[in-house]
Amino acid sequence: MRNRQWYWLLGLILVWGIGWGCMPLHAADGGERTLTIEKRYLHLPVKNGAPMQRMVYQIDGQTIREFDIELADANPDFWVFSELTAFANQDITIRVNQNAKGLALITASDQVPAAENLYQEATRPQFHFSSRRGWNNDPNGLVYYKGEYHLYYQHNPYGWNWGNMHWGHAVSPDLVHWTELPIALYPQMHGDWCFSGSAVIDTANTSGFKTGDEEVLVVAYTSTDRGECIAYSNNRGRTFTEYEGNPVVTHQGRDPKLIWYAPDKIWVMAVYDEIEKSQGIAFYTSPDLKQWTRQSRVDGYYECPEIFELPVDGDPSNTKWVLYAADGAYALGSFNGKTFTAESGKHPFALGPCFYASQTFSDIPPADGRRIQIAWGRTGDRSMPFNQMMNFPVELTLRTTPAGVRLFAWPVEEIESLYQQTITSSDPLFLTPERPFIPETQGDLLDLQLRILTPSHGSFGLSLFGHTLVYDAAKQTLACPHEVKIPPLDGVIDLRLLVDRQSIEIFANQGQVYIPLSVVFTPEKRAADKPVILFSHGPAVTLQKFTLHTLRSSWQPQ
Repeated sequence: MRNRQWYWLLGLILVWGIGWGCMPLHAADGGERTLTIEKRYLHLPVKNGAPMQRMVYQIDGQTIREFDIELADANPDFWVFSELTAFANQDITIRVNQNAKGLALITASDQVPAAENLYQEATRPQFHFSSRRGWNNDPNGLVYYKGEYHLYYQHNPYGWNWGNMHWGHAVSPDLVHWTELPIALYPQMHGDWCFSGSAVIDTANTSGFKTGDEEVLVVAYTSTDRGECIAYSNNRGRTFTEYEGNPVVTHQGRDPKLIWYAPDKIWVMAVYDEIEKSQGIAFYTSPDLKQWTRQSRVDGYYECPEIFELPVDGDPSNTKWVLYAADGAYALGSFNGKTFTAESGKHPFALGPCFYASQTFSDIPPADGRRIQIAWGRTGDRSMPFNQMMNFPVELTLRTTPAGVRLFAWPVEEIESLYQQTITSSDPLFLTPERPFIPETQGDLLDLQLRILTPSHGSFGLSLFGHTLVYDAAKQTLACPHEVKIPPLDGVIDLRLLVDRQSIEIFANQGQVYIPLSVVFTPEKRAADKPVILFSHGPAVTLQKFTLHTLRSSWQPQ
């Protein structure tokens, strides 16, 4: 029986080789395969932990793609894909530099791999964005244009781990339902990766890039081989043209953030900048997004800068500028288009590990006026064909607190479009060690809102599918499992928790404290434990407010 199976597999490989124009393969020296592009995608087999190989696509002797891949030669862990629509009906040669056996497994299709199960995988986040296949990290180029929120992002299309940095692309009408589009920026060559950056709408066409009826969408990104580069799109951000004058800025650094400084009618680029061992943010200005002048620098920031202006307590006559980098720790101050002047030290923002490299949307319409942030949600499950996600979008506001003006975060209201079952209590609930509260719900996607009258001592908390969060009343800390200080306000703590299949995001005291956590809820864990249990380990605790919304998946048709 084993021999029959082996001969069947050998025959299948030979059929693939003949039908696709497969060239002789030599495992020790690499190999190649030539075929005609007649389908939208090539499916590539990946085996986590397999030797990393260099794969090259060539057409008429010219390299069109070059990347690293853990190519499976049998029993792949998952499949990734290359979109080749732009090269339809041409002959492509695929080369690898090591074991070429995996070339015989490559297939062509008009669908992405396992399309019938897409977004239904066991631990796929159901209301947080994650890429169809491969790795994602930093959000890039967040911009709004004509009813679409654009999310570009750091992306390895060819493997579970970081590498091969491209710009992935997704769009949404409402910040909740996302459609992944083809790769937006490809590296020009292997090693010249497309690192992080930003996007703006050049409404006045200061750049002169506009060629059609659509406003021109301009991105700034780091080319790791060249410097800070500009690219532009005249088709709603679907495809981009490189500015022929690239790079526009050369320095030791990366991650350009573009903003329009209206008082002086100039563009500003805030960019991570290194001088010897000093890390900071440098500011450049430009009238046209092409010619840039260095203006100033602020020390003490690392990677992925962000800068914007917000009203304090909603008062448009009283505003402050917010400056932060990848860790989210922010300073408040003033900005004159060239120099940031800090008025406060850096304040911590996200107090959980599932957060990095956040960015806010540009060009939100004035009628909306929100400052909306998305961060890289650092979480993952190695059994999945994708890795990492984006945190749920939050609205940022500046509010006065007893400690001074602080930045608050709150989930965007569009999450309400996913609400299904709602459980609420009109009367206070009392928790004791003998009487926990276990709401009757079967949902595993949750938006849970609590208001708790805190005792002077003892502890209380909640369990979410067996993951326990405990508040120590005497210390005024929430263990999750690291301890975060959350002082009560007038003796009360407000908590809001968003629970998805790879994360818990906690918003305390109306968003003054934000704690994004990486927690992978496997099907076994979701089946074995109650969705929500509220408990006390000491004196009775009064739950003044309890509201639980179960959510439907954002990947379901609207």
